[in-house]
Amino acid sequence: MRVPIRWLGEYVALDGRDATEVAARLNVTGTELDRLVHHGVETPEKIVVGRVLTCEPHPDADRLRVTTVDIGAEEPSQIVCGAPNVAAGQTVGVATVGAVMPGGMKIKKAKLRGQASVGMICSARELGIGEEHDGILALETVLPGAADVAPGTPLTDVLAHADDVLDLEITPNRPDCLGLYGIAREVAAATGASLRPAPWTAAGAAEQGSTAEEGEDAAAVDPRGEAIDGFSLEVTTTRCPRFTLRLFQDVVVGPSPLWIQARLSAAGQRPINNVVDITNYVMLVTGQPLHAFDADRVAGGSLTIREAVDGEQLETLDGTTRTLKAGELVIDDADGPTSLAAVMGGARSEVHEGTTRVLLEVASWDGPTIHRTAHRLDLFSEAASRNAKGLAPEQVDWAQALASRLLRETVGATRVGGTLSAGTWNSAVVQPPLAVRESRVERLLGTAVSRPRQTELLDALGFGVTDAEPDAPAGTGTLQVVVPAERRADVTREVDLIEEIARLGVVADLEPTLPTRRRAAAARLTPAQRARRRVEDVLVGRGLQEVVGWSFTDAGAAGRLELPEGDPRAAAVVLDNPLSEDQAVLRPSMLVSLLDIARHNRTRGVDDLRIFETGTVFRDAPDPVRADMPYEHLAVAALVQDDVFAAKGLLEALLGALRIDDWALHATDEVQFLHPGRAARITVGAGDDAPTIGLLGEVHPRVADRWDLPRVATFLIDLDRLLPLVPDARTFRPVGAFPDARFDLAVLVADDVTAAKVVAVARKAGGALLEDVRVFDSYRGKGVPEGQVSLALHVRLRAADRTLTDEEIGGAREQIVAALAEQVGGVLRG
Repeated sequence: MRVPIRWLGEYVALDGRDATEVAARLNVTGTELDRLVHHGVETPEKIVVGRVLTCEPHPDADRLRVTTVDIGAEEPSQIVCGAPNVAAGQTVGVATVGAVMPGGMKIKKAKLRGQASVGMICSARELGIGEEHDGILALETVLPGAADVAPGTPLTDVLAHADDVLDLEITPNRPDCLGLYGIAREVAAATGASLRPAPWTAAGAAEQGSTAEEGEDAAAVDPRGEAIDGFSLEVTTTRCPRFTLRLFQDVVVGPSPLWIQARLSAAGQRPINNVVDITNYVMLVTGQPLHAFDADRVAGGSLTIREAVDGEQLETLDGTTRTLKAGELVIDDADGPTSLAAVMGGARSEVHEGTTRVLLEVASWDGPTIHRTAHRLDLFSEAASRNAKGLAPEQVDWAQALASRLLRETVGATRVGGTLSAGTWNSAVVQPPLAVRESRVERLLGTAVSRPRQTELLDALGFGVTDAEPDAPAGTGTLQVVVPAERRADVTREVDLIEEIARLGVVADLEPTLPTRRRAAAARLTPAQRARRRVEDVLVGRGLQEVVGWSFTDAGAAGRLELPEGDPRAAAVVLDNPLSEDQAVLRPSMLVSLLDIARHNRTRGVDDLRIFETGTVFRDAPDPVRADMPYEHLAVAALVQDDVFAAKGLLEALLGALRIDDWALHATDEVQFLHPGRAARITVGAGDDAPTIGLLGEVHPRVADRWDLPRVATFLIDLDRLLPLVPDARTFRPVGAFPDARFDLAVLVADDVTAAKVVAVARKAGGALLEDVRVFDSYRGKGVPEGQVSLALHVRLRAADRTLTDEEIGGAREQIVAALAEQVGGVLRG
């Protein structure tokens, strides 16, 4: 919801509060600011009213004009202008030197085809008050009295063309805040500022310098009755509680007044014409959508609101033919469907330049029905989004009253007949009040709030409050509260009213305190949580950056990873209501989001990527814990712009931090997205049946190319399998009191013998004296037969109770050499 501050100030006395102050207070009370933006010219003080004194053709350019413009300075300014409609005598908006226009362009002194130009005569778009940009904006054509404004007057004094705009996140339970007056009420309640009368009332019209005619006050019954000659209305579904129509004649369709265009532009709406702009303007003020029909295009003068027949079609305003489903709502005239109810009007009855009579519709609808229709057709317009919230039927009167006055005042339209109304809503049904107990308020909030203060807060929000027990002692009384129409769907219980009291008058003023507790024991992380943190800490310590990717991806991700059909990792969980086609399924592998993030950063010039992520991955298979849910598990994955050995080093550091020693790598060519010969399964435990907890390897070049990446390596670990294997106890060993013995071995083995196998054989053969063995080099080349590799081992021996003798060291060495020869065919190099 975009809220221009100047427009908001028309309904609530801001008393000098700027946009930042208003936003800060709204944030505290639950209306979150998404961002604060500036609409229009960045330097509005540099835009002044000017008067064109002369306008001559440019001597060297057919499409340019050389003008002199009085901007209130000692001498007129020469400005070269390319607009075809610029002429002497016009009153215009001039951007002087130093002005910063929308988009960041700065106005400077310049020469255009040899002619000096000091400033710029502005179009409506350049001023941020409309879409017109084919010519300059002649103020006297759109702003009464513009010719009498002195040159040099800041344009903001006569036209609000620039404004600060609050872009607010409105929660789904607060459709009342989807109108500017609803936001104004929030601001008044949160700050204590004075709220002006609602603009749809006679008092509100007077506040704005207008006079409401009969039937233009939402608080009054329409004195014109409930009939319009030549028109009829019928509602045949319970999904439309209230539908109303008013008829206006003498309509002349054209541009809206500039002040309406300026406000709509600041609020993010594109001005179209005066009739459509008024419907959008009123929607933004009241939160209630409206729709205007060309009355002469309503076949037979009859409208029927009904549920659609499966398969019937309708052309909407955007020129698209929509195929409807049973249960969706349409508005019929004598020739069939003319509008997609509450979502988008139909092309057949659209208001156009020749329209002279307008039938104004304002209605309330069943929110879930509208939401389903808009979601299925991907038509979430401003109107559809509001109608999907299920607005109160009383809001219909607000919009009809305000729109009627604006059509009369700005379009010159004349009301004909009364107000047609149909639907299931019964205005005589009165909602019973809710009781708010003073004792309950204190018990829930932990602090006492007096009944007068509760009354003040609730009254500011539009609730009707009566003290049922005015003489009751403090802390024991009860208030009777009538919920206003626009809040009925949200406030239904005593606790809801207490929440309103809390967010406005308690939360911001609470002193920070610690909760009382019966025992001193503090909460602790579980072993699995501590182990997960060690995983993240060790990767960060090795120079990786943690990233957070989407849990969603597109349906083609498994194909880009070259996973064959039938592979469990290719069985993605499909979302019923995806945000977009690119987020249609839950990610089946953490590698997908890492590759996406890597590509995003690479295309923006970030090189030498070293990233990791912990999160959940999903598969379309029954979960072992809950069979009715899809399978999901916690995983950690890393991606480095390097080779497989770099990824292996990170893996060793990770498993070492978890104190897991009995892990092994097993070469595999069965993982389609990893490079053959540079990929392995990771297992933990002894024996051939040790469980696989992840994968290590370089990403296959074809896969990397699809993400526009160079050589990258990865490891993927199932933490749900790994974390239970992390030992609970930490085993420490004292530093040896006796010296160790070290020696190196160079062993020739066949190419297909892994270094891990060689280390495992040496470790077992070394027996109790072996403290450590590791491979520190591998060599292929001169002196090494083809098909073999020379592995250099570093061996360390130690005894806890003595210094090793030469015989013990030599014996251990011989045992290791013999075991390597016997089990892996190792030959000791000289």
